[in-house]
Amino acid sequence: MKNILIPTDFSENSTNALKYAQILFDAKECSFYLLYVGSVLDSNLEDEAVDGTKGTIPSTSKKKLLELVESTRKLNNNPNHYFYSLHENGFFVPTIKKHVEGQHIDLIVMGTKGVSGLQEKVVGSNAGDVVTKVQCNTLVVPNNVAFSKPIEIAFPTDYNIFYSHEILRSMSEMLELGDGNFRVMNVMKGHDSLNPEQTTNKDYLLDFMEESFPARYSAHTITNKSVKSAIQCFVESRDIDMMVMVAKNLNFIQLILFDSLVEQISFHTKVPFYVIHQ
Repeated sequence: MKNILIPTDFSENSTNALKYAQILFDAKECSFYLLYVGSVLDSNLEDEAVDGTKGTIPSTSKKKLLELVESTRKLNNNPNHYFYSLHENGFFVPTIKKHVEGQHIDLIVMGTKGVSGLQEKVVGSNAGDVVTKVQCNTLVVPNNVAFSKPIEIAFPTDYNIFYSHEILRSMSEMLELGDGNFRVMNVMKGHDSLNPEQTTNKDYLLDFMEESFPARYSAHTITNKSVKSAIQCFVESRDIDMMVMVAKNLNFIQLILFDSLVEQISFHTKVPFYVIHQ
């Protein structure tokens, strides 16, 4: 059983994330926890509204959450999918952390805008906080995602990190969901070469891929381009429909998700980001 947490604010963005998760994990037994996080102010207003009868009158957000769960159950005819509602008023990241631990969450799936995030950034403020502050694998889903399993999965890396068992297992789990191909890409200046540690890490990763998915991976080196433009070109030329990143590799996380505006990176509107924690 896989436990998946889906924060929602009832927007199209969060609804798309929910829909994508159901398609991606259609062959897996999953419990989907739909979480609405209201502000502390919302909690105070609700207490005043019920006038001493706290909890007897459902709030508007609670009603909408229950309706969303019920409508999702009706539309989803997969007998291996289960849906639950979680409603809480409080601070966003601490609430996420609480439910990740309490519900034994394996994966967080959320929209690129987070919950009412910043429109001009590739990833909104709440989604960015979850990726960087919550120790749980996170799949960030953009508005224009194709509702199908990924065929071409890109993994940009500088080979500076060791690919632990947890990282490789998370990569494998994503590849095992379908028949997608795994494209490892590295960006280098023209006359640079990998140092011994990078070479060791690269060999370890590619040996694992050769053993586990021999016909479904390839490695690429792009030279004389900035990392950002190289990834942009790679995504477009290869028709990439998912990007994998390791949270420990702050260089790529910072560059792609937080230092970029939407007009600088066009693929953000359709390519999900799968961020792996270890």
